[in-house]
Order: sequence, then structure tokens, then C-alpha cells
Amino acid sequence: MVQFLCMDLSKIKDPPGDAHGRADAETDHGPHARMNILAHDAVLSPWFPELKQKAHAREVEFFQTSKKGRSLSQVLETLPDLTPSSVDLSRSAVRIGTPADLEPSVAARLEIALKALKPWRKGPFEIFGIDVDSEWDSSLKWDRLAAHLPSQEGRRVLDIGSSCGYYLFRMAHQKPAMALGIEPYLTYYGQFLGLSRYLALPNVCCLPLGVEDLPEMRWCFDTVLCMGILYHRRSPLDTLHQLHPLLIPGGQLVLETLIVEGDDSTVFFPRTRYAGMRNVFFIPTCACLFNWLARCGFENIRCVNISKTTSREQRKTDWIDTFSLEDVLDKRDPEKTIEGYPAPRRAMVLATACPR
Repeated sequence: MVQFLCMDLSKIKDPPGDAHGRADAETDHGPHARMNILAHDAVLSPWFPELKQKAHAREVEFFQTSKKGRSLSQVLETLPDLTPSSVDLSRSAVRIGTPADLEPSVAARLEIALKALKPWRKGPFEIFGIDVDSEWDSSLKWDRLAAHLPSQEGRRVLDIGSSCGYYLFRMAHQKPAMALGIEPYLTYYGQFLGLSRYLALPNVCCLPLGVEDLPEMRWCFDTVLCMGILYHRRSPLDTLHQLHPLLIPGGQLVLETLIVEGDDSTVFFPRTRYAGMRNVFFIPTCACLFNWLARCGFENIRCVNISKTTSREQRKTDWIDTFSLEDVLDKRDPEKTIEGYPAPRRAMVLATACPR
């Protein structure tokens, strides 16, 4: 079974590996080892016991109570034990190992296990020569962000809704003091666990939690990423209010979300679905989003990119079994969704947390 986070802290050890993330064959890749950085971090250690308890409770729910979770646990156990000869976190497709690191029969087993972890929403990855062609080419969003983000070396970074960890791994290349992700959905958290088997990144950790599960942490992070999350929240201002105290005074929020056109008082609320999704609620104009951020204690608010979502960035691949962008746009007018609403446009906004 998947190892849980609830264990004697004396057994937590730093996973050996080199600066490029290559894992030693003796590395303990369990998620409990990843929490070592939280237990000993000068800023986060006061919240470690509560984070550990909540993460353990969620893992019990995932892997013991849930039938789907028990199946996923079995899939993770079928991942072969491999040591990558090299790792490259700087590439658009994060590379773990090479085809020469394993026999063809092992490669076939690995591909079966990886495909059993579908749908792969974020990526892409090249895992021992296997191309995991995710639904989203997340490198495009990363490139938009990286052009405006200062070096994260030595900083504490939080990625909300971190999925399989793609942005955490790209961030790790910049050598942050810590890159912490929170991901409340079983499948995506399982993908992170699977990838982590082959990566020795002691400064990267992911907890199976949502933002609402975090304790009342204050002044903990230099950078908080909240990308593709806000429009799924029933109360977006409450979410922004919750993010503000997580940042140190002067810390940076990276917010990427759907927007519509209009003035600074306009917010779109779909009647039932938007682009086939029931869990989309408030979509503001960029100017209205600025008002939200200012009301919630942010300053130096600036939009660094607005992009229409295209099939270059989001599309069906062999690594998902669900609908994608092409299925939710009007085939006669791709500028509209199947519901008749404006097609997805996203803004990337940076803002600084005001002291409070």
C-alpha cells in the first residue's frame, strides 16, 4: 500500500540525490520523506503537526476508505523501481531519465502504469523515454509566467491546486528554499506520488489538501501561485482574503483566471455550465479582478498576459479519457462555447501583499 504521512518523525530522512534531482536507488520516495522540509523549516515548522495530521487523515480517506483510491494505490505499487541517470527540470517537457535506463519490457510495464493514472491534465513529461502528452501544454503558461517572475532561489513558494506537480518541478529548477503544493484531488495527487518515486527533490513537497484545509498560517510564503482555481470557487473574494495572510508583506501573488470583457463592475455568472463545466462560478473582467484584489489587501496589481485558450494549449491526447476544449466550443463559431458564452480567455495577474 501507499505509505502514509503518519509516521515517527525520527524516521524521516533527506532523500539522497544530486543537484539535478537524480534519485539514488536507496531513496525513500514516500510522501512522508517529502514532509521533512516542513518539519524543520524555521517558518513552517509551527504548523507541521496540524498539516501532518490533516494530510494523514486525507490519505486514509483516499487510500483506505475510497475504492478508487485503493485501486490507485495498487497502480502506484506496479511502478517499477528505477533510478534515472539524469533529470532535466528546465525543459518544456520535464525529463526524468532516458530510454537507456531500462529494458524494453520494463518500459512497457512503466507505460501501462502511467496510463492507468489518467487523466494527465498538466505536463508534458518525458519519463524514461515515454512521452506523457498531457491535455494542457503547461509549458506555455509557465513561459508566460517566467518572463515576469523574479528568481525564486531561496524563496518559499506555495502552488495551490498543484495537480501532478508540473509547476513545482519547473520551480525546483530555480532552487527555492521550498516549493510546496496542495492538491485535494485523488488522481492528481497520485500522479505526483508516482512521479516523485523517480525524483530526489527534498525541497519539493505536495500535500493532499485544499486551500480551505490550511491552518491559519501567517507570513509564510514569498510567492503564492493560484492558477486556474479562482473561477471554481463559490466565493472568490473569500479565497483571496485567505491567500493574503499566507504571503509575507511584499510577497507576490500569481493569479491566473478566466476573464470576460467589460468594465470594472462586470462579473459573468453562468446559469448552469460554462464550457461544459458545472463548477465555474464567477468570471470577472480584468478591471473588476483588480478591484477584488485591491479590496482584499493587494497592491502593485498588474496584468502581464491575456491569452485566448487554443487547441495548441489544450486538446485531447491519448493520456486523457475525457472531453477537452474541442468538445466545448461551438463548432460553427469557435469564439463561443457550446452554451453560447464567450470562449475561454485567461489573464495572468501579479499582485503584492500589502502589510497588515
